[in-house]
Amino acid sequence: MLTKRLIACFDVVDGRVTKAQQFQDNIDVAPAEDLAQQLYEDQIDEIVFYDITASAQKRKIDLDTVRRVAQHVFVPFTVGGGIRSVEDMFAVLKAGAEKISIDSMAVRNPSIIREGAEAFGRQCVVLSTQVKHVGVSAGLPSGYEVFIDGAREATGLDALDWVRRGEDLGAGEIVVNSIDRDGTASGYDLEITSAVADAVNVPVIASGGAGNVDHIVDGVTTGGAQAAIISSILYSPRFERNPSVRELKTALSERGVPVRPYLDA
Repeated sequence: MLTKRLIACFDVVDGRVTKAQQFQDNIDVAPAEDLAQQLYEDQIDEIVFYDITASAQKRKIDLDTVRRVAQHVFVPFTVGGGIRSVEDMFAVLKAGAEKISIDSMAVRNPSIIREGAEAFGRQCVVLSTQVKHVGVSAGLPSGYEVFIDGAREATGLDALDWVRRGEDLGAGEIVVNSIDRDGTASGYDLEITSAVADAVNVPVIASGGAGNVDHIVDGVTTGGAQAAIISSILYSPRFERNPSVRELKTALSERGVPVRPYLDA
């Protein structure tokens, strides 16, 4: 049986991890490399790093911070933000990432998905989608619209149409990032997560809203996701207490969710 993955998510600004709510009001948490080392030592399964202002500022990704984080972790490491070309992808992989996340630029230039998959293999290309519930309409039959640039710009794209196209172009994983649930600790948006899982044949990752273990369970069962992105629950100062990865894995296992075992040193 395939295990479900726990993925720590870093929204990075100027080399530091921040935490927002619904993509706004970011609060400072810690240097990215320090938090990465802490979570790696606590046996997180994967880490994803988003340079969250790179696309909006139309600049290159912060490769120095990518390198510093990569020096501290030896688990799959995905990086996104400000990636505009295959050359940018190569630079990120050379800096220590194993996978590349593309989001806003994929909407602006969908061929980058195919080019990345052809150059590095589809297992390296993760399509991240920022989705918001806007109601069903003729142009948005799922009721969910894709946004870009840190949820600042609506695209008019229907979420399900977009992820199907992304898979066809070569994306090896799909991240469903709910704008409505981001940072709210109210649980993943199971409606769109499960709809995406039904629409594609590649692994789907739930993102946005995990506030407790039961939310993670729902995401990887009812939501149909193969992995769960978690951030606030791990390190946000808005929480009275942040559980360890070990505590989360133990609780998931007790609830019947297959996870990679926590190994004692």
